[in-house]
Amino acid sequence: MQKRLTIRDIHNKVDGGFKLSMVTAYDAFSARLVDRAEIDIALVGDSLGTTVQGRPDTLGVEMQHMLYHTEIVARCTQHCLVVGDMPFGSYQVSTDQGVSNAIAFLKAGANAVKLEGGKSVLPLVERMGEVGIPVMGHLGFTPQSINQTSGPRLNKDKSELIDEARLLQKAGAFAIVLEMVPAAIAKEVSAAVNVPTIGIGAGPHTDGQVLVFFDMLGFSPDFSPKFLKRYMNFDEQALKALRQYKADVEDGGFPAKEHSY
Repeated sequence: MQKRLTIRDIHNKVDGGFKLSMVTAYDAFSARLVDRAEIDIALVGDSLGTTVQGRPDTLGVEMQHMLYHTEIVARCTQHCLVVGDMPFGSYQVSTDQGVSNAIAFLKAGANAVKLEGGKSVLPLVERMGEVGIPVMGHLGFTPQSINQTSGPRLNKDKSELIDEARLLQKAGAFAIVLEMVPAAIAKEVSAAVNVPTIGIGAGPHTDGQVLVFFDMLGFSPDFSPKFLKRYMNFDEQALKALRQYKADVEDGGFPAKEHSY
């Protein structure tokens, strides 16, 4: 049986000079592909709100949604470190609330949780460390704060980001996502901490990269932010196949004799 990566393995890989790969996964299909590709970290992202549920943002995602998808991804992977993304409202009310919900993620099969924010979440990160819950931080553009930032933009300067990254590390975060942080600043933030940084739209100087499964495979051709690299065009190929199926059904080409019992 394949050995699942641990946080120590993640740190050792970065210490050895290698980059980390992280991809979101939400269901058996995406989890098995990500695992077979030997991606280091499978993030059960609250991005499922937009990619799976069809919402305009991630704010409507509930704990029960995240736990459902986390359990699937954990069950369908053997290699990846599985990180559960704590949704909006699951940790902002109180430290006790955050710890309780993080415990639920680990019971569902996650190896760690991710949460957004800097100074405001430090007591929670510290408390989680005390009770054995690994935490991945998230700085830069934080999608759960989209109403406050009035869109996908950075609302902190370099010194604030460096300070908060250091504080997250001190509080016990084992890694930090940097989203839409200018490359030069992300380089300085990464140099200022001793835990891995994982970038999305943060340039090449972080210790790893993360992309959304559906985005990188071209499921949504209308979504094309600057940071995205598409590795295939699923939408075009799937649409072509579906149209061919429709034509085959309508003209009697399917099912043929070989498809019939």
